[in-house]
Amino acid sequence: MRSLNRKDVPVVIEGNGVEVRLQEIGGGMSTSFIRLPQGADLGPALVGLPDDACQCPHWGYILSGRLQMRAKDGDTIYQAGQAVYWAPGHVPVALEDTEYVDFSPTEEFTPVVDHIRAGAG
Repeated sequence: MRSLNRKDVPVVIEGNGVEVRLQEIGGGMSTSFIRLPQGADLGPALVGLPDDACQCPHWGYILSGRLQMRAKDGDTIYQAGQAVYWAPGHVPVALEDTEYVDFSPTEEFTPVVDHIRAGAG
C-alpha cells in the first residue's frame, strides 16, 4: 500500500495560477493534485487532441471550489465535497478557485499532460 502527500508530488504543469502535480502511484494509475484559479479554461490547451478534449478517464474528489466540465453530452458543475468520475471527452473550466485530486490510468493521462506541456512552451 502507498500514500502520497501533495507537497511531495512533482509539479508537471504550472503557470497562470494553474498547478498540476502528478505521480504514478502503482497499478498503472497516477494521482494528480490540481489547482485551477477562477476563470481557468483548459479548452485552449486541449486543442489538437481528439475532439479538442481530454480523452483520459478520471476518478476524483473536489476539495474546494466549483468546476464546470464541458462535454459533448452537456456541461456538468461539480463542487467541493463531491466524488467524481469524468469520462473521456471533457474540458475543465474553473468557476471558482478550485482544488481537486484525481486518479487516472497513467498510460492514458501521460499523452494529455505531454500535449498541454508542449503547448505551454
